[in-house]
Amino acid sequence: MVAVDNIDIHVGGITPFTTIDFPGRLAAVIFCQGCPWRCRYCHNRHLLESGEAGQYSWNDTFRWLETRRGLLDGVVFSGGEPLLQKQLPEAIGQIHQNGFEVALHTSGVYPERLSKVLPLIEWVGLDIKAPFDEYELITGGGNGQRAKDSLIRILDSGKDFELRCTVDPLFFNPDNAGKMARQLMELGVSHLVLQPYRDLVNRRTQAVSKEIIASIEQFLPVVKQRH
Repeated sequence: MVAVDNIDIHVGGITPFTTIDFPGRLAAVIFCQGCPWRCRYCHNRHLLESGEAGQYSWNDTFRWLETRRGLLDGVVFSGGEPLLQKQLPEAIGQIHQNGFEVALHTSGVYPERLSKVLPLIEWVGLDIKAPFDEYELITGGGNGQRAKDSLIRILDSGKDFELRCTVDPLFFNPDNAGKMARQLMELGVSHLVLQPYRDLVNRRTQAVSKEIIASIEQFLPVVKQRH
């Protein structure tokens, strides 16, 4: 096992308690610094630059987590994009040694790295941005094939997972929402969680339209909304 002092994880922020980011567990969220995509609705823009060292060292983060033993059930790695952290598998191993379960939130941008992490975690949340062939319109050039590959690997792994999509009203309409849902159905997906878009200027959320929901429900039997 690699010593805590020798692990380099750039931590940009911590949420000490959450009941919604790791289903069925009381957990802390570790927000990792850096992401290769530039989604126009991103709520964590301060975490995008990968060259930043982060607000906390991994040593300090891990020592703080040790004080949460008996209080928390799990730890969630979010971001940014946590799979950008090359030593994430080692960090997960250390957290397991402290008795915590581990969840991962990812965009699916690194399917090969995801394959190495999947056996180590208990749950994964994958963000679906758009129809796979239209990802660049949301991510600023990101390849949807990588997200598709990640989804296939998650499905093949048998791990518990959640797919969620932030419904950008400047992009989504009933046609492309239905197209996305059909692509997911064809891969064997049956559920999707819809997250409302929040305007970054006035911080107001915009509800998902009934027409878009109905279009998605034509292909996916379980469609939930997160408010």
